[in-house]
Amino acid sequence: MFSHPVATAEQHDHERYAVDLIRHPIVREAFDRVKRHWLEVASPAPGPDMLRCYDWAFEEVMFSAAIWSANQDPLRPKVTTITRLPHRLGDVTVPGSRWGIDNPDSVYRVIPIAGDERYRITGKVAESRLPENYFTLWDDKMNTVDVLNGSTLELAADGSFEIFVDSDPAGDRPNHVRSSPAAHEFYIRDVVQDWAIDTPNELSIERLGGAPSRPAPTLDEQAESTARFMLHYADSTIRFNQQAYDKPVNSLEFKIDRDTDGALRNQIYIMGHFDLEEDEALVIDVNVADAGYFIAPITNYWGTTNEVVHRTGSLNRAQSQANADGTYTFVLSQHDPAVPNWLDPTDMREGILTLRWAEFPGGQPPSNVGATSRVVPLAKLRDALPKETPIFDAAARADQRRQRAAAYLRRMPEGEI
Repeated sequence: MFSHPVATAEQHDHERYAVDLIRHPIVREAFDRVKRHWLEVASPAPGPDMLRCYDWAFEEVMFSAAIWSANQDPLRPKVTTITRLPHRLGDVTVPGSRWGIDNPDSVYRVIPIAGDERYRITGKVAESRLPENYFTLWDDKMNTVDVLNGSTLELAADGSFEIFVDSDPAGDRPNHVRSSPAAHEFYIRDVVQDWAIDTPNELSIERLGGAPSRPAPTLDEQAESTARFMLHYADSTIRFNQQAYDKPVNSLEFKIDRDTDGALRNQIYIMGHFDLEEDEALVIDVNVADAGYFIAPITNYWGTTNEVVHRTGSLNRAQSQANADGTYTFVLSQHDPAVPNWLDPTDMREGILTLRWAEFPGGQPPSNVGATSRVVPLAKLRDALPKETPIFDAAARADQRRQRAAAYLRRMPEGEI
């Protein structure tokens, strides 16, 4: 049934269809219109660095809209991964599909659902279980209808599982998600914290029951839907970004702890935006408390991560060195600060930082979770760091990047473009 947990035959067929879809005249017109619209309404106005990355970031956000919108039929559901890097399928070039302040550790997959239908999700976990995995059932506003914590899945001896999805009580079914008339789709997060070891779950979906009660959308109907998604993606990104840009620059003041608007319950997000001169660094001190998972990723103004494969545009707990007291100190700067925990903005002076804590014992985050930030001159950086912070030379950086890229590409058997 499965060849690779992400790069499945179904995924590849869907990507080819989405590539054809973005060539449709309706979608091309929307592409041009939304590209102008986003620049016109963006607030605050994007700076020079953000304008330089607009073309490629816009293409990724719009292709993500095509990928996601093309899997919206709950009578013909598929499992599709919505956030991937550019790659090739034979002679077909598949654009990247990052958007929405994506987490480089997460494999995001969606499955359309109707509340009056019944489904069975089948899959298999890897030998090394993921540090975080949630099957979140959303309504059409990204609010949680129900959620299944993947760590509680009842498994067969070979690691396989079945999840039943319907509006009935669970009864004696341990792997069950209860839907409702509001149910719209699954948003499934498989979090890969140790990139060299952690492997996403295998997944497949089956709608139970008779033949579909209506035909599949025509290509023109799908193109109209994709055009609507494209505009929604641009406007939603503006709204997401405003949460960070409304706060003082180089500070971490906006805290999210909710299960609405795409966030996950019992997790903590802290957002901020940075803007640094070439000779400045943002020093970030983080108390991870007892969180089993933590990440600090950089995204640009358009809501996509930058270079995360060959450069440290994100760092999670497994990729970072802790201080002697168990806290973490990160340095964000345009130039390599010669420390292990360098958050690399990919030669850009500004962007968004979204810290995320998850997997707390007992399910609730403690009060001491948090982060502080301060701007210091690069020339005086060592004075602002814990005394045990090692000097990370060019050879160590090159090795860090080599290992990082090799580990990430386990998710990309197609290879990079």
